[in-house]
Amino acid sequence: MNSEEIHGHISDLVQREQELRSASASEGDAASRAAELRQIEVQLDRFWDLLRQRRARIDAGENPNEAELRSSDEVEGYRQ
Repeated sequence: MNSEEIHGHISDLVQREQELRSASASEGDAASRAAELRQIEVQLDRFWDLLRQRRARIDAGENPNEAELRSSDEVEGYRQ
């Protein structure tokens, strides 16, 4: 996946996130919306991490295509 494709995927996730956040309480189950929102947030973290990996590889003179999408557990376990 190249950087342009990653950005496109991120844009799609952000659009869905905005749809869910703007949905009124009458538009489906709040618990399922919250669960989907959390899933989207994790996916966004994973794809932003992938972009950061690609940029770091480019800066280091390495092949950005060797960057890999890390697991949710790994990305969500980062210390802030």
